[in-house]
Amino acid sequence: MSLRDRLRTLSRLFLLLSVLVAVALISAITTIRLSIRGHQEIMPNLVGAPLEAAQRVTSGLGLEMKVEDKLFSAQYAANQIVSQQPPAGTRIKVGQHIHVLVSLGPPRVAVPNLVGTSLRAAQITATQRGLAVGNVAALPWAGAGPDQVVAQDPPALAANMRSPVVNLLVSRGESPPAYLCPSFVGQPLAVVRRTVEKAGLKIGTVTPVPTDAAPQGTILDQSPAPGSKIDPDTAISFQVAQ
Repeated sequence: MSLRDRLRTLSRLFLLLSVLVAVALISAITTIRLSIRGHQEIMPNLVGAPLEAAQRVTSGLGLEMKVEDKLFSAQYAANQIVSQQPPAGTRIKVGQHIHVLVSLGPPRVAVPNLVGTSLRAAQITATQRGLAVGNVAALPWAGAGPDQVVAQDPPALAANMRSPVVNLLVSRGESPPAYLCPSFVGQPLAVVRRTVEKAGLKIGTVTPVPTDAAPQGTILDQSPAPGSKIDPDTAISFQVAQ
């Protein structure tokens, strides 16, 4: 066999091998895609369905349902699905969680007026009316004692309740008096100490700083800085020339 014939034979073998490799790759990719797609489902529409029926449908598809919350709804009867995530028609993987909101039916709870009562009394009243206390925030509030309810959401006798939960704003009591910190830099520490103590404020750390730039005992720096908001519990610290 001549050299030319050998080269031609090798070229044909190489071409055939290339075709076989390409076919094998295409076949592998197709198999992977079919395998992945075979583990996916199309998300059904659960909105309006009873919770038990929706659970049977999702369980049959290999999906896991999670009830995120229950809320009042004038559109859907009690125990029906109000909303779902992912939405219907979405392609989802087997084993994925489905998040739903479930209806409690139309509101049948009269929201009591909790403003002016203590937090403990408000919690007891809400429970007796079939409500739960949700978020409780506390702020200093002029004219209200500590732990007194000063606002609520939803308000008393609300007609459009979304959830059987009432959120409360509670007073921490009167705000402590606040002042703007004056500048003491350049003044003798002994004089400043008497001024601060006379004002009912506190002296914090006094740090000596070796320097020839100011007479001994002179305040070089302070913390909090001049103009800062302080209260009677704030301790003012100084750096003093040594």
